[in-house]
Amino acid sequence: MNIETKFLGTVEINDTNIVTFESGLPGFPDAQKFVLLPLDADLPLVVLQSIEQQELGFVLAYPFAFKKDYTFEIGEEDKADLQIEQEEDVIAYTVVTLKETFQESTMNLLAPIIINTAKKLGKQIVLQDSSHYPLRYPIGAMEGSAE
Repeated sequence: MNIETKFLGTVEINDTNIVTFESGLPGFPDAQKFVLLPLDADLPLVVLQSIEQQELGFVLAYPFAFKKDYTFEIGEEDKADLQIEQEEDVIAYTVVTLKETFQESTMNLLAPIIINTAKKLGKQIVLQDSSHYPLRYPIGAMEGSAE
């Protein structure tokens, strides 16, 4: 089916790629169905686009490409919500706040978006260690394994 997107115009998607956020996203509890759309093959970025609301789309970054020592634990309640059975089924992204230049942009390391790719379930979780992971981490240059 075709959807209208915030950043990419009309895009054809496959229904099997729809990710469900049972509780929506913080601030957007009514938006529960999203797809991940690649932005640029050379950058570890995607768009998390609502299929229900055209104007609702977020640029996400694969955080390990920008901060190679980024690590966190997913709590048991979140694991249950996401029906996580194997670590290999999980991918994490962070929401990017775009600035005038990409290097000035920031990403939210405090509240990663976790997606169970096998079950097509997603959730934004808030990490407990707010002093270690800032809300606005400067993207700067890529330093991680996904370069």
